[in-house]
Amino acid sequence: MRITTRLGFYTQTLVLAAVPLAGQQGDSTRADARARLWVRPVASLVVPGVGQLLAKQDRGLIYLATEAFVLSRFLQLRHDAHRSASRYRDLAYTVARRGFTAARRDTVFEYYEIMERFVTSGEFDRDPGPGLAPEDDPTTYNGSVWLLARRTFWSDPDTPPPPTSPEYQLALQFYGSHAVGPDFRWSWRDASLEQQEFRTTIRLSDDTFRRAQGQLGILLANHLVSAVDALISNRLTAGLRRPTTVNTTWLGGRRTQVRVRIGF
Repeated sequence: MRITTRLGFYTQTLVLAAVPLAGQQGDSTRADARARLWVRPVASLVVPGVGQLLAKQDRGLIYLATEAFVLSRFLQLRHDAHRSASRYRDLAYTVARRGFTAARRDTVFEYYEIMERFVTSGEFDRDPGPGLAPEDDPTTYNGSVWLLARRTFWSDPDTPPPPTSPEYQLALQFYGSHAVGPDFRWSWRDASLEQQEFRTTIRLSDDTFRRAQGQLGILLANHLVSAVDALISNRLTAGLRRPTTVNTTWLGGRRTQVRVRIGF
């Protein structure tokens, strides 16, 4: 009697202990299944088409081919843009800036855009003595900056206030921070053909850079569409327990067609 009671107690203990173990195995199985649902979408997000190929879906090759084509197009456009940029910088230094500086120094893109619109930069300081005497020819870039400063800070741009007045000093400060200094002077005089080539080349470079940025947008869209495709396909297959595919077709412009196929 005593031995039987102990055996029954041990048997009940073993049965109770097995219950949480079975629950833990179920939780682990569900966690593994959830993790597997994200393998293909993440793979497609990193490299478009990989998630589809893991599911043995041939359209993964389309995503891969799109990635390779757009990436090669982006690299080619970047190369062409940099080549055009080198060309207009060479023209600026060897033609427009020749005779003004011995050292070749680059600067911001806006500087080269200004060189398109003005034949010459003009002098920065017309008086070699103490004090700053701004360029007063409004057809030059520095002269146009000084005219804008006078119109902004003086009550009458043609009547200068006393040089020690706040209005005059504010105009000088504006001029000093926006005008082109001696090291970056330029002149396209007697070089109109070179200036026209400069304008054409700088616009070509700018347009090519923009087109390259557009290719980056297509690359990003390809990654996202491939990842969403793999995610939806995974979710539908798991929920319906039938093989499901999602086909995305670009129809041009902003139109996209999405087709869902469910196997029966």
